[in-house]
Amino acid sequence: MGLPPVSETDIYRFRYHHGVNIGSCFVLEKWIHPSMYPQDAASSELAAVSAAVMRDGPDHTRMDWEQHWAGAVSDSDLNWLSNIAHCTSIRLPIGYFTLGPDFCQDTPFNQFSSIYANAWSAVKTLISRAHNHGIGVLIDFHALPGGANDQDHSGTNSGKAELWQNNYFLDLTVKCLVAIAEEIAAGAVGPNVIGLQLCNEATCNAPGLYPFYDRCVTAISQVDSSLPIFISDAWEFRRAVEYARSHNTLRNLNSNPVVVDIHNYWCFSNDDKAKSPQQLIADVPSKLSAMDGLTGSVVDHGAAQVIIGEYSCVIDQSSWDKANNAPRNTILKQFGNIQSQTWQKHAGGSFFWTLKMDWMPGGDWGFVAQTMAGNITPPPQSLLTKSTIDAKVTRADNIRDRLRTADIQTHVKYWHDKSPSTQFEHKKYADGWDTGFADARAFFMWRTGFGGTPVAGKNVGADKIGNLELWILKRLGQAGMGGERFAWEWEAGFRKAVGGFDDAVAVDD
Repeated sequence: MGLPPVSETDIYRFRYHHGVNIGSCFVLEKWIHPSMYPQDAASSELAAVSAAVMRDGPDHTRMDWEQHWAGAVSDSDLNWLSNIAHCTSIRLPIGYFTLGPDFCQDTPFNQFSSIYANAWSAVKTLISRAHNHGIGVLIDFHALPGGANDQDHSGTNSGKAELWQNNYFLDLTVKCLVAIAEEIAAGAVGPNVIGLQLCNEATCNAPGLYPFYDRCVTAISQVDSSLPIFISDAWEFRRAVEYARSHNTLRNLNSNPVVVDIHNYWCFSNDDKAKSPQQLIADVPSKLSAMDGLTGSVVDHGAAQVIIGEYSCVIDQSSWDKANNAPRNTILKQFGNIQSQTWQKHAGGSFFWTLKMDWMPGGDWGFVAQTMAGNITPPPQSLLTKSTIDAKVTRADNIRDRLRTADIQTHVKYWHDKSPSTQFEHKKYADGWDTGFADARAFFMWRTGFGGTPVAGKNVGADKIGNLELWILKRLGQAGMGGERFAWEWEAGFRKAVGGFDDAVAVDD
């Protein structure tokens, strides 16, 4: 029996994510949207809503908040994201209070919970509108009860990460995440949900962090084990990758795939401030070096997948002071370009911080400013026209059989010469090859509608399997390779065919 065809949701979840954050929409940050804050209010969502209720009353505040949610991303913004910035995805930070009054009990937001009665509906509306433009959405559970970190973007100005040792807050967090997963599984949100992020920027060495991840994944897998789960690396990248890799195995196919979210900034640490912009630019390619040697064989050591959940083009003034009078625009273009290239080569996606602010176009924090300046660039395949895509696919189709025959013959000869007495199962290699070529082709052609109606909102562009490790894990499971001695042959054939198709269409050129 053949494998299921590549679905719309598969494309949204497993292609390369060229994206942006929708910061300060459902979780306010004063530096981004000071207009939402009454005078002298502190910097968090709680500070803004409490001051607004005190000044204007709950009814007027609810109206203001609902207008902010509805207007944070306009249809023209979505059209720009889709057809000018060539975004495939957005990362959407929300808080537990976004889920409404039932999730605010015995929390600091309880007395203001009525303000959020329609917040989750606003989230679903935005996701639906993004779908109309062919854009996927990563739901980022950004502000957790008590705070996963001590920053104001966790919802309060408490200055404490109180989640980790508070059983009520931990239980409430799991309840929230399960509720979101149930909405996704029921189809109440849309086919374009990329995944669910369990928390944002967990504090380093948070007590019980990985048992918390285990608990959340177990609970969510009982609702929908296909939904990708994104975890914060908690500023320990290698540890998080090892956790994900040990989870994403053929022995664990009935659980959710786990993706590691890392955030890369060059403007906060003292070490980075001590460097020149040129040194920072030189540092970028090594940022994902912890992934070296961890990909390439899901069968042998699991699937390691990472995305850049936040990054920017901001460089601290102390670094600019060491620029030796190099032109600022030249530096920013080099800095943004090398980030774009590095993420596209080594990660499953990247999300710039951020899209909208009161002070548009946002300077070095602004996705609009950096995109229009050519500093942040989309993957090359995103720029292809339909006629070019069709021509490239025709070329690949014309050489498919030749590539297949050559690859299979090379594989069989290599293993016969290396181990002539072993009874291999080379048909698995051929089956994997066939699936890999067909899948790469399906991703590449998706926006054209597979020869039918083009995807809504997308006038141009192709896609590649950006989250290849997790996609291979999924396809291995669907092919019944779990526990198979020669599953590695199926995987080898799949990888070879994907590479062959990508080369044939020059996917990265």
